[in-house]
Amino acid sequence: MALRDDAIPINDPALKAANRLAVVLGSEGPGLREETIVESDYKVIIPMSNGVDSLNVAAASAVAFWELRKR
Repeated sequence: MALRDDAIPINDPALKAANRLAVVLGSEGPGLREETIVESDYKVIIPMSNGVDSLNVAAASAVAFWELRKR
């Protein structure tokens, strides 16, 4: 999960169609290493209201796992 221009939303159908997924979350602040992001098949974001650009890692993981469990 990374704030990138090429990221797809967590509810994108491509994620639901994948056989297996690994969710990789970075630490609060520095985030993920660039090499990790580049090597990932998907860059994913959680759509949020205007003015909100991030969640802490615990909240982001809860949202991601909740959304991805609906497979």
